[in-house]
Amino acid sequence: MKHSISMTIILLGIFLLAQFIGIAVLYKYIDPAKSAATGKVEFKELPIGERPPVEEKTSFLPIIIAILIGTGFLLLLMKYNLIWIWKVWFLLAAFFALTIAWDAFLPTTMAFVLAFIFAVWKVFRPNVLVHNFTELFIYGGLAAIFVPLFNLFSVIVLLLLISAYDAYAVWKSKHMITLAKSQAKAKIFAGLMLPYKLGKVSLGKPKSGMKIKVKKVRTAILGGGDIGFPLIFAGVVLKEMGLWQSLFIPFGALLGLAVLLWNGKENRFYPAMPFISAGCFVALGIVWGIGLLM
Repeated sequence: MKHSISMTIILLGIFLLAQFIGIAVLYKYIDPAKSAATGKVEFKELPIGERPPVEEKTSFLPIIIAILIGTGFLLLLMKYNLIWIWKVWFLLAAFFALTIAWDAFLPTTMAFVLAFIFAVWKVFRPNVLVHNFTELFIYGGLAAIFVPLFNLFSVIVLLLLISAYDAYAVWKSKHMITLAKSQAKAKIFAGLMLPYKLGKVSLGKPKSGMKIKVKKVRTAILGGGDIGFPLIFAGVVLKEMGLWQSLFIPFGALLGLAVLLWNGKENRFYPAMPFISAGCFVALGIVWGIGLLM
């Protein structure tokens, strides 16, 4: 196994919770009046900005291009140690996503203020609890932006392309491994970070004075894309097929991730999206099969 049984269960549980929180956010963004008028699922406007105007059938193309450009830009920032730019970028992304997610349940002003507080806390005073708590909601906010841009065909193509890219980036070019290590070192990692235990602090007394040394602790990580992309897929199923159908998708994604974690080896990096996408497609097949029987 890649991780201990207890850590695997915790990681899978938080992953599943993030999926269902995201679906709840998306469901709150459905506009009943507009949906009744048009006969299809329509979403409310966002509290911050507008969704990009793209065609549903080809929406995977600009998303993939944006991901490639963003990854290249981030690699340059890490190479030249321009961490402050990445921190500002990460801060803004977290703030916007949290505002959108919490606006689904709270008054806009309260969502705005809380999102600002937690985004600043997350970036400048990071700790395990705040980091992972905000990660539970960030992907729901991002899904509220992107789900309305896709139909079922385009989101299937997106998952296929992302899975192929993830496999290449981890197994071939290995730049995704470099990126993950750099983010973790800078303490601004996009995704779940779960330490096995709190590091023990020991004090030394070098000539220059007191110095605190913190031991490295083994950590289980799961990239943000591995949470966000299956959630977008589930959101499109919600939009195109219905609520109960969308609730099957997180369990399929969970199954794919569980297979990877069960068969993976310790201290090795694996592309999670091929496994998660396969699980999503299995769940979609089950949904289609149930639909034919009903």
